[in-house]
This record gives sequence, C-alpha cells and structure tokens, in this order.
Amino acid sequence: MLTDATRKSRTRGVGLLVALGVVLGVGALVVIVMWTYGVYSMSAPDKPVVLGMRIDGNRVSVKGPLCPTEKADRVEVLDATTEKLLWKATGPKTPKGILGALTLWKADDYRTAGPGRQPAKVPALLDISVSDASGAGPGTVFDTRAVAAAQLPEGAYWTPYGPMTGEEIDAQLECSSSG
Repeated sequence: MLTDATRKSRTRGVGLLVALGVVLGVGALVVIVMWTYGVYSMSAPDKPVVLGMRIDGNRVSVKGPLCPTEKADRVEVLDATTEKLLWKATGPKTPKGILGALTLWKADDYRTAGPGRQPAKVPALLDISVSDASGAGPGTVFDTRAVAAAQLPEGAYWTPYGPMTGEEIDAQLECSSSG
C-alpha cells in the first residue's frame, strides 16, 4: 500500500520530469532556430550583385562587375516586360569594354553583335546581363526612365542602390588576389 509520503515523492518526480522535458524541448527549439538563422544569413548576401547603367542622349551603356583578372565576354539585353531578346554581343574589343564598361547597340565595339539596332524607343524596363568567359555574371532589371532622369557625374552609373562608380560596382565582388 502507498503512503502519502510515497505519493508525494512520485508526484514530485513526475513534475521534475515534465519540467526537464519542457526545458529540453525549448532548448532544442532555440538551437534549431539559431541554426536556421545562421545557415540563412551565411548563404544569403546582404545585397545582390548588380550592374550599373547610364543613358546619355541615345547612348546606353552598362558596367558589369568584374574582378581584376576577369574580362567581360557577353552582354544580353531583353525587354523585361516581354522577355524578348533585343540585342546581344560577345567579345568586347575596346579596353573599357573588356573591363565591363559596355556601350549597348554599338556593334563595332564587339566581335559579334545582333540581332538588330537600338529601338527608336527604348523599352521602359530592360533586363541586362553581363558575363565573363565562364558564363558567370549578374543581371539587373532597369527602369530606363529612372536611369535617364538620374543626374550622374562622369564615370558613375545608376544601380538599384543609387549611383555607383565603376570601381564601386566591381567592389561588390569578393575577388581573391589571383582574381
């Protein structure tokens, strides 16, 4: 037969087990949340790497980010609304173009370019990508009205983060000393 002292002892023991279970459960939840946050914060950059664009009259140019040992190889221009390819070019021939400062629709500056000429009215939204020889490189959608309205000093480009110089655009990349 159980005495009152034995019942109280078992009740206290069950209470301790329940409390220990709650503490362990909450601790496990905290560990899972912290691990998930750590994985997410390490894998997602604070800001995506972007191109820069400037529009000077009819001249449309972009700056793609490159490490010092990389060379621009390809640029593609799409109407961001219809996803229609408007123009692409490979093999920039100018020194600035090789470093990622590219004038669009200027076929003589590239080994190959096409399929056409600059539209009389440039679409409101352009999706532009610049890649190196490996095919790697970012793309950015630009509101051409905002770019055209920006008062940019020489050497600066409009980005989704506001004006940036070519050097600041390149600095978005984490380049090793070998490239």
